[in-house]
Amino acid sequence: MKLKNILMIAIGVLCAHTATSQEGLPIYTDYLTDNYYLIHPSMAGIANCSKVRLTSRQQWFGHEDAPRLTTLSLNGRIGETPSAIGGILFTDKNGYHSQSGAYATYAHHLLFSRNEVDLNMLSFGISAGFIQYKLDETSFLFDGPDPIIDGIVQNETNFNIDLGFSYHFLDYYAHATVKNVLKNAGVNNDIEITSNLRRYLLSVGGVFGKLGSDWSYEPSIMFQYKDGTQEAAIDVNGKVYKDMDFGKIWAGLSYRQSFDGAEYLINSNTVKSQKLRQLTPILGVDYKQFMFAYTYTYQNNSVVFTSGGFHQITLGFNFACKRKRYECRCPAVN
Repeated sequence: MKLKNILMIAIGVLCAHTATSQEGLPIYTDYLTDNYYLIHPSMAGIANCSKVRLTSRQQWFGHEDAPRLTTLSLNGRIGETPSAIGGILFTDKNGYHSQSGAYATYAHHLLFSRNEVDLNMLSFGISAGFIQYKLDETSFLFDGPDPIIDGIVQNETNFNIDLGFSYHFLDYYAHATVKNVLKNAGVNNDIEITSNLRRYLLSVGGVFGKLGSDWSYEPSIMFQYKDGTQEAAIDVNGKVYKDMDFGKIWAGLSYRQSFDGAEYLINSNTVKSQKLRQLTPILGVDYKQFMFAYTYTYQNNSVVFTSGGFHQITLGFNFACKRKRYECRCPAVN
């Protein structure tokens, strides 16, 4: 095998963590931009406002067919009840692969505290939706008949569900979600390619600050595990908030590290291995009922497709807001 091919395989394995082409809604760091509902269905309607969030992510500017993702989500409470609903639309393109999908969510929030001052709440959520996978093989080059390549645009629509729960206690929180519970074969014709797209997510964190201070700090971690490929990664995150007259400004930093590596050749007889490492700074502002956030993801690896990073913008709007119910530093809830 040529050195160039081995390098591309290594790059492809590493990029699989950030540019999946057939795993439903990809898991990036956009959940840190006041958008936990994107990955945890139990977070639908958790806040005192109904929320609309629009995200746009572009990887490797200037490269044709580079991965890009767009999501639109909406979630909120059903009147004064403990139940909530939500919905997500997304389109994800990655070279010859593309997928688009729609999810509907139901969540229920159980308040254990005697009143709404002290936050003690357990939430459950389920999302169900359809994902349409496409693979454009019309420009594939192959010499003669191939049992895998048909030379057409392949389409397949699959159904899947996500399940999860969240627990909030005062200034602390924990989320656990199982995504893609059902098996989806998508457009894969190769029996060696797994149809098990199940992914487990676990997030824990808390918000800290001095009494009466305008500043607060939020450390958190998120662990994810892919059942089919037995890949694992962890996010270590930190955010800081500053209360303003018009709302809030905030910034953060996220570091993602995979536990699995890819081997590559640096010369004819030297093999090295590297793991996915990403650094993502985050900037955001809440202005009255509007929200804006920008994230930039940098790949800290020796072998990468390009030195350029991944840009993402999130726009948000809060409506049907109620009074802040809890005496806590809990920006995702209040």
